[in-house]
Amino acid sequence: MEIFTLADLLAVRAVTHGASPAVRHRGEALDYRGLSVLAKGAAAALAERGVEPGDRVAILLPNSVACLAWFFGAQRLGAVAVVVNDSLKAQQIEHIVRHSGAKAVVTGGRLRGLLGDLAGEVPVLDAAVPDAPVGATGRGRGGPLLPGGGATAGPTGRDLAALIYTSGSTGRPKGVMVTQANLVAGARIVADYLRLTPADRTLSLLPWSFDAGLNQVLATFWAGGTLVIGDAVFAPRICRELADERITGLAGVPPLWELLVNRPSPFLDLDLPDLRYVTNTGGALRTGTLARIRAAHPGTDVYLMYGLTEAFRSTYLPPELVDTRPDSIGRAVPDTEILVLDEHGRRCGPGETGELVHRGPTVAAGYWRDPEATARVFRPYPFAPEGAVTEYVVHSGDYVRRDEQGFLSYLGRRDEQFKSRGFRVNPSEIEAGLLASGLLSAAVVFADASGEPDPGIVAAVVPVDPATFRPDDLAAHVRARLPGYQQPDRFHVMETLPRTGSGKADRALVKARYAGGPDAAASAGAAPRGGGRDRD
Repeated sequence: MEIFTLADLLAVRAVTHGASPAVRHRGEALDYRGLSVLAKGAAAALAERGVEPGDRVAILLPNSVACLAWFFGAQRLGAVAVVVNDSLKAQQIEHIVRHSGAKAVVTGGRLRGLLGDLAGEVPVLDAAVPDAPVGATGRGRGGPLLPGGGATAGPTGRDLAALIYTSGSTGRPKGVMVTQANLVAGARIVADYLRLTPADRTLSLLPWSFDAGLNQVLATFWAGGTLVIGDAVFAPRICRELADERITGLAGVPPLWELLVNRPSPFLDLDLPDLRYVTNTGGALRTGTLARIRAAHPGTDVYLMYGLTEAFRSTYLPPELVDTRPDSIGRAVPDTEILVLDEHGRRCGPGETGELVHRGPTVAAGYWRDPEATARVFRPYPFAPEGAVTEYVVHSGDYVRRDEQGFLSYLGRRDEQFKSRGFRVNPSEIEAGLLASGLLSAAVVFADASGEPDPGIVAAVVPVDPATFRPDDLAAHVRARLPGYQQPDRFHVMETLPRTGSGKADRALVKARYAGGPDAAASAGAAPRGGGRDRD
């Protein structure tokens, strides 16, 4: 049986790997056949509450077996899953549920209390998955049995599978419309270049409301491997899970890697012979952090990746090139073309800066209920031959540069750039310069909120060692490394950066907090204004 949809994926694995563990959580295992049975029960329960193919189902649960069952139950029914991050506040949850037009909400425990008035407006299903009804044991292309004896035709690859809401780090969260074909292609592509097999045991720490977290689940299932759901938020416990569960693969974002390489984490001292690979996405990994991981675990492959919610993974750097190209985001993932286009839509040559544009089977169908934003970001492929069927590509809003060998470097977001001393500045370049000091574990740079044509530069920084950190040392590094127009006017020292629901730095919140007036206590070591020159 070919795999066109996520319902197909689970049904096929229930046949080909039926007795193999699909998921482990808190020491308990569930095989693929058992997960398939749970999904059938969830599909029947949704149908009994009036959910029909195409309806949205909000799933407000932590990463768990129940969350998986309801997610695949929605897929079996042909409904559209909306996985809601359980760390969100009530107002954020309300926005997602209302904006998606959810026909039902699945939740339980303390999370039910976050629904507020929604509980009286939208049917709420308890998280406990009911048993599958008699007769709902097979699927095939005929779809699940529904009350009254009918059967759906089952979803197709072009049907919506999920709405993935962006983290909101650059504005109000938008619902990205992801099709069945998008998710199947993403699972296949990532499983391919990570070389996943049924022997792989993936530790899942990223939330499944985050595209990278969901892709990690689906790529593992594509390979017939085992997904180990992690509960730990503290580094020592994460390390214990890595060892006890004999984990072969771990995906993370920069804050997770900083947590693992700093005290009191034992990650750099542990012997982890089963850890075959790790991946990073959601932001650049500090060169110093990367070097420490490589030194501590030389037998573990490191994949540096770049992606966007609207297209999942776009690029990756093969592990054998990490030591020589640690600042690169690599080349296009399989079955994908990455274009670098200038402001006139022309291809950029080597060394020229342009916008990254993604073309391929993982390009989403647009933004839910937002045709204007869809038209801005999802545009026709500009180099299609005359008469070809219209194909849409994603304009990322990210600036990159391609070198002579075809490797890409990330330069920053178009909507975060600003003018400083007459030069156009990419915050990511300044952040890289700050992190190169070795004094910081994280940095976020932005223009102040003065509204002036030539605003000041603000840097919120997290020291590696707060006890010994001195702003004057950082300012001296800045003066030696960065040109005048890239030197921050003030620093704000933080214990940690706030995070979005996906675990990335919440840049919008940091900017809102510190873009105003100077912080005298933290800005004593800031570089002096001036020292730059006007552009010719």
